[in-house]
Amino acid sequence: MGFSQFCTLNDSDPFWDWNTTWYTGNPDFTQCFQNTVLVWIPCFYLWLCAPVYFIYLHSHNHGYICMNHLNKAKTAVYLLLWVLCWSDVFYTFWERSQGTNVPALVYLVSPTLIGLTMLLCAAVVQYERLKGVQSSGILFIYWFLALLCATVVLRSKILQALDQPLTAFTWRNTTFYIYYGLLPVALLLSCLTDQPPLFCAAVKTLNPCPEPGASFLSRITFWWITKMMVKGYKQPLEEKDLWSLNRDDRSENVVPQLVHHWNTECEKVKREERKNMYSSKVVLHPKGKEDQSVEESEILIVKKTQTTKEPSLFWALCLTFGPYFLISCLYKFIQDVLMFIGPEILRLLINFVNNSDAPSWHGYFYTSLLFVCTSVQSLVLQKYFHVCFVSGMRLRTAIIGAVYRKALVISSTARRTSTVGEIVNLMSVDAQRFMDLITYINMIWSAPLQVVLALYFLWQTLGPSVLAGVGVMVLMVPVNAVIAMKTKTYQVAQMKSKDSRIKLMNEMLNSIKVLKLYAWELAFKDKVSEIREHELCVLKKAAYLGAMSTFTWVCAPFLVALSTFTVYVLIDENNVLDAQKAFVSLALFNILRFPLNMLPMVISSIVQASVSLKRLRVFLSHDELQKDNVLRKPVVTSPHSISINDGVFSWSTKESLLLKKLNVCIPEGSLVAVVGPVGSGKSSLLSALLGEMDKLEGTVVVQGLVAFVPQQAWIQNSTFKENIVFGQELRETWYHSVVEACALKPDLEILPAGDQTEIGEKGVNLSGGQKQRVSLARAIYCDRAVYLLDDPLSAVDAHVGKQIFDQVIGPQGLLKGKTRLLVTHGLSYLSQTDLILVMSEGEIIEMGTYQWLKEKEGAFAGLLQTFNAADHTEHMDGDTDKCVESPNVAVNYSPAMGSSSIIPQPGQATKQLSKMANNFNVGKLTQADKASTGRVRLSVFWAYLKAIGVLLSSTSLLFFFIHHGVSLFSNYWLSLWTDDPVVNGTQPYRIMRLGIYGSLGLTQGMAVFVYSLSISIGGIMASRYLHQSMLYDVLRSPMSFFEKTPSGNLVNRFAKEMDTIDSMIPSIIKMFMGSMFTVVGACVIILISTPLVAAIIPFLGLLYFFVQRFYVASSRQLKRLESVSRSPIYTHFNETLLGTSVIRAFGEQDRFIQESDQRVDHNQKAYYPSIVANRWLAVRLEFVGNLIVSFAALCAVIARQNLSPGIMGLSISYALQLTASLTWLVRMSSDLETNIVAVERVKEYSETPKEAEWNHKPSYLPPGWPNKGCIDIRGFSLRYRDDLELAIRNITISVNGGEKVGIVGRTGAGKSSLTLGLFRIIEAAEGHIFIDGVDIGQLGLHDLRSRITIIPQDPVLFSGSLRMNLDPFDMYSDEEIWTSLEYSHLKTFVSGLPNQLNHECSEGGENLSVGQRQLLCLARALLRKTKVLVLDEATAAVDMETDNLIQTTIRSQFEDCTVLTIAHRLNTIMDYSRVLVLDKGELIEFASPSNLIAERGAFYQMAKDAGLV
Repeated sequence: MGFSQFCTLNDSDPFWDWNTTWYTGNPDFTQCFQNTVLVWIPCFYLWLCAPVYFIYLHSHNHGYICMNHLNKAKTAVYLLLWVLCWSDVFYTFWERSQGTNVPALVYLVSPTLIGLTMLLCAAVVQYERLKGVQSSGILFIYWFLALLCATVVLRSKILQALDQPLTAFTWRNTTFYIYYGLLPVALLLSCLTDQPPLFCAAVKTLNPCPEPGASFLSRITFWWITKMMVKGYKQPLEEKDLWSLNRDDRSENVVPQLVHHWNTECEKVKREERKNMYSSKVVLHPKGKEDQSVEESEILIVKKTQTTKEPSLFWALCLTFGPYFLISCLYKFIQDVLMFIGPEILRLLINFVNNSDAPSWHGYFYTSLLFVCTSVQSLVLQKYFHVCFVSGMRLRTAIIGAVYRKALVISSTARRTSTVGEIVNLMSVDAQRFMDLITYINMIWSAPLQVVLALYFLWQTLGPSVLAGVGVMVLMVPVNAVIAMKTKTYQVAQMKSKDSRIKLMNEMLNSIKVLKLYAWELAFKDKVSEIREHELCVLKKAAYLGAMSTFTWVCAPFLVALSTFTVYVLIDENNVLDAQKAFVSLALFNILRFPLNMLPMVISSIVQASVSLKRLRVFLSHDELQKDNVLRKPVVTSPHSISINDGVFSWSTKESLLLKKLNVCIPEGSLVAVVGPVGSGKSSLLSALLGEMDKLEGTVVVQGLVAFVPQQAWIQNSTFKENIVFGQELRETWYHSVVEACALKPDLEILPAGDQTEIGEKGVNLSGGQKQRVSLARAIYCDRAVYLLDDPLSAVDAHVGKQIFDQVIGPQGLLKGKTRLLVTHGLSYLSQTDLILVMSEGEIIEMGTYQWLKEKEGAFAGLLQTFNAADHTEHMDGDTDKCVESPNVAVNYSPAMGSSSIIPQPGQATKQLSKMANNFNVGKLTQADKASTGRVRLSVFWAYLKAIGVLLSSTSLLFFFIHHGVSLFSNYWLSLWTDDPVVNGTQPYRIMRLGIYGSLGLTQGMAVFVYSLSISIGGIMASRYLHQSMLYDVLRSPMSFFEKTPSGNLVNRFAKEMDTIDSMIPSIIKMFMGSMFTVVGACVIILISTPLVAAIIPFLGLLYFFVQRFYVASSRQLKRLESVSRSPIYTHFNETLLGTSVIRAFGEQDRFIQESDQRVDHNQKAYYPSIVANRWLAVRLEFVGNLIVSFAALCAVIARQNLSPGIMGLSISYALQLTASLTWLVRMSSDLETNIVAVERVKEYSETPKEAEWNHKPSYLPPGWPNKGCIDIRGFSLRYRDDLELAIRNITISVNGGEKVGIVGRTGAGKSSLTLGLFRIIEAAEGHIFIDGVDIGQLGLHDLRSRITIIPQDPVLFSGSLRMNLDPFDMYSDEEIWTSLEYSHLKTFVSGLPNQLNHECSEGGENLSVGQRQLLCLARALLRKTKVLVLDEATAAVDMETDNLIQTTIRSQFEDCTVLTIAHRLNTIMDYSRVLVLDKGELIEFASPSNLIAERGAFYQMAKDAGLV
């Protein structure tokens, strides 16, 4: 039975009739087609999708939605429709039973199918309700299709009723009209969203994202973000306006999935390794010793491992993100197919214009079809991008989370293979590369598909001539590939230079105080500039390549078109290039341009990402700390808190043993001291107990929880209180007891906001002693069973040290009853300990009580004799084996928050504190990067243009005009060519037309090359100028600037912002200008071709402009919020890496992981709306573009009588490009505005306050000044900031030339402040300082600082040669340098090095011991040999031997110089001429040591505390 019989019993109604449907002025479908296809299409769609949808819903449960009015209304409408359908079925049965007019089978089948589909709709709605789906896309599409098909039927029924009013079926028509009336109601109901499901996360979240509750229509058009966009347009967005992340995008959900899949991969590899463990060679020694066979099997495993495969991170990433990402492939495929509909409709439209007999409605139909297809293409493309960007965002979250978690468990050896910078790069650079790649990785299969489809359609149009174009394309691919590979080489070289520049900048910023004290800024500025020149040289080469690349990118489609058209018209005279062939081909060539240029780019991106993948895999595969290194027992099972049996430890299995044959049992609650010379393994012993070292043999048992105080205090960038409480529950009384016991009360009174004062990065605004005490307070507050204390008293004054020992560590201190293991050099405390371990060369050589060891007269007795009882103040242990990576602390003393400020009088104190409580920002030190608001000022653009230069700017603009003008004319020329009359089957002027067309193309290519080159070169000139001026501005800034500004912000300016200026801005300007000219050109062509469009273009232009401004306001602010929230992720990670051993010791890993996840989520919270805003914009702009295309086509249809096919083809082919160009223009204009912010941020520092001039020209200093070294201080006062109290007040003293003066006082008395005033690091508030009669306030800073010398408290070295560290300006001969090394007791050491003076120091001098670094600083002072020398606690960080060496050298070499020494160890200044005693910034005593002791004042008290009297 055919369709006709199915529809009517007498075959009177055919299924399809062309004359009715197409070749007519009033088209309609046949009745049969309406009753079958138009009814069945929606039903089949739903029945096909439903099973898949049910399976999806079954596995995705969001909670259930209670029955409500919306659910009831939907169900009621569906049941009503179901009743209608069944009434039709029953009516058909009734007709059959009457037998008079038997209806066809279709009247039974179609209503039955619709009825069943209505039941399916009701089932879908109810199942969605149970699974918590608030809006259904599948039902919306069904109702839309049903309404569309029913509308066609309705039109037909109305026409039929008008034509044959008597033959209409009354019953069926009535039911159809009711059915049609209910369809819009069903569609409207499917547009509404249901209430949130019960127990869903959005209910609990503070500011939930509206996306999960948005309707399907809102989701595909991204309407749900409009509320935020409106808010952003009215006022700048702030953090509080950002929505919470969706549950699926949060770290807590994403990271564990990747970690799980990665661990599975690792386990798989380990299982394979285990299979290889049992080797026949082990069995060969059945009688041999057991351990021998084990050793041999271990060797075999190691050998085998080299050949086993690595765990695949790629596969783990695929398993984690693949399923979601696969949806994007489907979207991309649909979009690729839809892309080719445009040129095909263009072909039909040109045919329509050529065929005057075609009915007008054909033109309107093609126009409508063009609009629908381009709109669907736009929606699908944006949905594709959305999936890609969200996948990229989740990938970045997962990688950062996985790297962070790994960093907390990585072994010490593995940790040493990667610098902090490299690990941070894994998070920033490598994660970003993946994110960038994922947005266009689909091009790998999509580009070839697009090329194949384009060539297929071109073949249909032009036949074999297309092969000429293909040949040109094939030639272009290797050119592009070579350029891509070469660019990659340059990129690697540039990254290398950038790494060294940033590394040097980092060191400079960390040690800026030393640079200023030594007046070395210019030497280091030159070093940075030299590296920068290398970098710019590479950038210049890359710019030439970039110009070549742009040249090929722009010329490729033209050359392809030219070669194809040339071959086409020359191979056969009868080949006529008409409008259809020319412009359809051009439209296809334009489509071809994108995949051909993307492929090389995608391939090079994949290469880059594979490098990143390998780096990540290597890091994530690093060895972890073994959990069995230390056996931790919670309950008391033995009387010993700590026991080590036959312990042998090393930093790794490959390195030599550091601790050997350790056997020690420490009773619970005892105080045990660990003593021994430098490098004997004291710190390593604590590391072994913490599980930081590899245990090769023996057992280690620790009972109870552990607290650890490292040798170099690790301080977090948070408030004073948070550093002590360290994530524990706050117990006020206990907290105050701890602060009091650690002698921190006086320090808290000094700090501006008490314990709410923010401590800067690495404790920058605390002195060494304060940091150490905060670190100790943290350990005590946590209240643990076992305390491991690594020389905690080294950096504090003698009397403070005594107080802490008595009140905290000693037998009567807060920690009594706890097990305490104290590494110390302070021999005076040893008599109060329960047990002493004496270490030497990694072994415990003696162990016993103080009395017993003293009487034994062994190594311990020798130690006691070496250091007489007076020298019992503490020293830093210069152990080279320490496991804590020393933070490269830039400034240990406090030129910041006035930790040396004066304590106000008691009466003032309460007033001041209440005043501070009201002032919220009083304790704030570091200034976080603030997001600027509003539009970027025009002055910023002007500053950038000035940096490029007027000549280059105008050259670029001129050639832009030439290129686009010629481009427009060449296409206009083509349209004239296609309109040439055909004489005897050929076009007579085709050779002339071809020649001019070719020469226009050549002109175009040259213009492109020139403007591309001039913009790139201009960009390089601008970045050179901006970098130099920023570097100069930063180096000229005073110290207070560096204390307020986190080094991360500054490094960010020199790295990220400069990178944007180097590589992003020039290419964005190029693309912005290009797309702007393209849009203007397209509008001009459309207006000339079809003047009717003039009526609509201004309106659409205004709409476009409004949408663009509306979007940029929010987008710009979101971008700013995102970049501001990015820095804290890396700052926190940096901080974590420096304190991993402390975090692990306290068992705080989970809290830190949570904190890191929170920061990442906080950053993504700003990033997610910005990607959705992009999609929001693209959908709206493409809609405007699609309207322009449709209006151009519509006007062409209306004016087809007066329009030549060539002009119409030109108009519509330009219109087809317009959508993409419009979207690109807005993207580029917002990118330009967003990225030019980099220039704004770089220029920011030119407006900050600067130091005094470095040099005065001409210098009026007497030659050889200072020649005596007399220092005269008159009424001198200084303060750190205008809003702080005086830190030094009214000091008047006179020091004669050659005098040796000691400066003493407790922490915060103002000792360092006085020396900072002498070097004018801080300018005087009142009074003057004269050196040899010259007022230092009148000198240039370099004139002053280069003529006096300081040996700072922290020995700072830079990466570079030893020679550079001693003499960066190359002012001294090798002989002089060797002499200074001899006097500083380093000659033997340096001459023993392979490269001697050219020996490379690592970052911060890490490859030298603390003592050696201090001696190098002494060598610097000996080289300069100035008449005034200042020692700022220069020996606080060294052991006793180094201290003695330094003191001896100073006495002999600086005999005739004035020496000012700030001292904690009073024994070093007892033979000085005079001692200056400071307290609270005021001078309280100044006389010779003997007189001061006789007076029994403050100095006498200090000497008494130190055991000197």
